Amino acid sequence: MTEPNASLAHDVGKSTTSAITRWLLRLEGPQTMGRGPAFWAGAVAVLLAAILYPHFVDDWTVGNAAYFLVWTFMAMGLCVVWGYCGALSFGQTAFFGLAGYAYGVITINIGAQYGFTFLALIASMALATVFAAIIGYFMFYGRIRGVFIGIVTLSVTLVLETFMAQTAGPQWRIGDARLNGFNGMGGMPPLTIPWFGGDIMLFAGPGLCCLLLGIVVVVYLGVRMLLNAPFGSVLVAIRENPERAEMLGYDIRFYQLGAFAIGGALAGLSGVLYTAWGQYITPSSMGLTSAALPIVWVAVGGRKDLTATLVGTLLVLFAFQQLTIYGSQYALVVMGALLLFTVLVTPEGLVATVMRRFAQLFGNGARR
Repeated sequence: MTEPNASLAHDVGKSTTSAITRWLLRLEGPQTMGRGPAFWAGAVAVLLAAILYPHFVDDWTVGNAAYFLVWTFMAMGLCVVWGYCGALSFGQTAFFGLAGYAYGVITINIGAQYGFTFLALIASMALATVFAAIIGYFMFYGRIRGVFIGIVTLSVTLVLETFMAQTAGPQWRIGDARLNGFNGMGGMPPLTIPWFGGDIMLFAGPGLCCLLLGIVVVVYLGVRMLLNAPFGSVLVAIRENPERAEMLGYDIRFYQLGAFAIGGALAGLSGVLYTAWGQYITPSSMGLTSAALPIVWVAVGGRKDLTATLVGTLLVLFAFQQLTIYGSQYALVVMGALLLFTVLVTPEGLVATVMRRFAQLFGNGARR
């Protein structure tokens, strides 16, 4: 290699290393709580316990844990849209359902061989992202703000649910996939991994649970770095005072659209994984109740912090499931009361408030 080429390769390698280092440093920043060796040591300990957990419990409990993990992506997406960008959206379940149905249609028609299910996952997420971007474009570039964003996104969700509910006839099919109206679509394969001697089916067992846990970690760290980057700082500025952010020269509509598309992609990921986990999806997954529950998860956890949202979602999901033993209507009443308590007493979120008090108590400092 000549001297100039060697120098160029060295500069490129140094630049790449510098960029990676810069992004890794964004794991800690002003927009997310949790920093220092104690926080990350605790996070690693929790992760190791979560990896070992499926190997010491029965299959039903493992499947239940996988079910909880599936919903965390939707919650993190709503945290970006609502908590950081300030746009309350009821449309997450629309993107969830659209991606779930797309996964079912694709996999029923092409099968699960050779890992095609992961290609179906990517395609379904892309569809949800594009749909979210289209809705977001007309909302934000149409200067829709405040409560009207919630009205528009809720309308989109209910229209999509109503449409899918009336697709019960035999004419409503895409290839071999029947939509089946309120009965829901079933028969799609779970996620598969190509392997020598035959594909590995990731049913609701330790394999699927560990896969979901790995995806949760990757998505959480990726979104955390993004929120501590300039993009996240601009989102917070828009949330606090959009007029001032626009006067400073930022195209706030572009940033809002980006956040909304990210939220749609993560909701779509939840929809695909839920459909692959249960091999079933119905229009009720896009109903009014389903659209409201993520609001409760994120509000109780702490909508302005990603970590609090993740922890709060898992805790609220566990509590909700325990309450459904006494009847789903009682569980919904308790969830409503919990949301009311959070709004009136701890508007920053129960989990976020506890995390800040805990950090102050042990001298680790809050994020600001």
